[in-house]
Amino acid sequence: MAEISDDGHRKILRRIAKRVMLERSMAVDFPDEVYAEIKSAAETSVTADNAVKDMTGILWYSIDNDDSEDLDQLTAAESIPGDKIRVYVAVADVDSMVHSGSVTDTHAGQNTLSVYTPARVFPMLPEQLSTGATSLKYGAVRRAIIIEMTVEKDGNVSASGIYPGLVKNKAKLAYNSVAAWLDNTGPEPEQMRSMEGLAGNIRLQEDAAARLRLLRYKNGALSFESSETHVVFLDGHIKGLEADKHNRAKVIIEDFMIAANGATARFLESRGVSSIRRVVHTPKRWDRIVELAKEKGYQLPAAADPKSLEGFLSWTKERDNEHFQDISISVIKLLGPGEYCLETPGASSEGHFGLAVKDYTHSTAPNRRYADLITQRLLKAAFNGDSPPYSDEELDVLAKHCTQKENDAKKIERQLGKSAAALLLGDMIGQEFDAMVTGASEKGTWVRIFNPPVEGRLNGYVSRPDVGHKLRVKLISADVERGYIDFNSI
Repeated sequence: MAEISDDGHRKILRRIAKRVMLERSMAVDFPDEVYAEIKSAAETSVTADNAVKDMTGILWYSIDNDDSEDLDQLTAAESIPGDKIRVYVAVADVDSMVHSGSVTDTHAGQNTLSVYTPARVFPMLPEQLSTGATSLKYGAVRRAIIIEMTVEKDGNVSASGIYPGLVKNKAKLAYNSVAAWLDNTGPEPEQMRSMEGLAGNIRLQEDAAARLRLLRYKNGALSFESSETHVVFLDGHIKGLEADKHNRAKVIIEDFMIAANGATARFLESRGVSSIRRVVHTPKRWDRIVELAKEKGYQLPAAADPKSLEGFLSWTKERDNEHFQDISISVIKLLGPGEYCLETPGASSEGHFGLAVKDYTHSTAPNRRYADLITQRLLKAAFNGDSPPYSDEELDVLAKHCTQKENDAKKIERQLGKSAAALLLGDMIGQEFDAMVTGASEKGTWVRIFNPPVEGRLNGYVSRPDVGHKLRVKLISADVERGYIDFNSI
């Protein structure tokens, strides 16, 4: 491994990130024309008009990561007669300041999403917008698209509506502190103590989210435990990899976003409007999932079935929770990635296999994903009874482009994650680790070691193991510049 200079790991990773972004034809900086265009937009004040409903009186608040400033959503809830809960999700009206065909829009459509690497974030929109004028930031009045849903006791959404409105974020909360409070392992966050009714509203939201989630699981939604990690820096140098743990606060927001994306898809369908759907296909490697379950002592049907797969996951978690994450990772890999697809009114959608939903789009993160901004424009045209702003042919091209750039972004993020891991593993060449196979194809075999949680390529095997198999490996190289980590089987 090359000797590390005194510049620090963070600076090294920033340089590599810029190079890899350019290799994938991703923009790394905003041109002056974008800054000139957004200057007036960022200074525009927000006022109500006849086409926008004033909803600032509701107890809106955000729950996000500790350091997030590009706030796309606010949520709120209220009890209504019949043991029902009305859930509100407000999504930042990014289109009001990023108009279709503008310089800023064209630039956003190049990358189509924000790219997150360990040492640098490449935002889809300039921070003057994404963390400023189009962020649903604390204390600010903002235009939003509001999704209103009535959640029944059994988790069904019996009614929903979508409309433009004005909102005001009255509390900026963080996942970890809210989750600690819900788990009785931490104090009540300060903003919750100072805002009357906020604690009760969060409890009500958790009730609504649990109802939605239970119904999805009954329909076959899959309950995974992911292995996402983030790099921990100290004085510019990497000190370790820390797991991004799932918690009760994150689950609330995830459940609401899934419901809001479903309601949005159904709204556009009801108006006869074509849309870009988020699809996770029936897994092509179902036979290996069946084989994996059999190795654990569980019988799955020969034909792909999400309810049966969720039964296997739940069974595994109950019987062997220590290794549940390993099984989750294997199944996720075998399911394959999602993609964006054109959906015309009346067409039969394959839906999202992992969520067990037929109607699903991306609509809740327009500051970070271009597909969501496209959906927002389709919604606004539908509100006004206008013709859709995109033809079916244009939507099909955009869907394919968004899928391709998302794949590029994942490769960039994965490569930079491995470059960071290579920096961490540089002094461990020759050490042995327990590992699990996470990928197997004609292109090669990949394994993940457990401590630290790092993935790399497997070399020197006699017969190729398949996804989910466990083995012992030796670290033989860690290439920081290319993000290559190589192991030999033992």
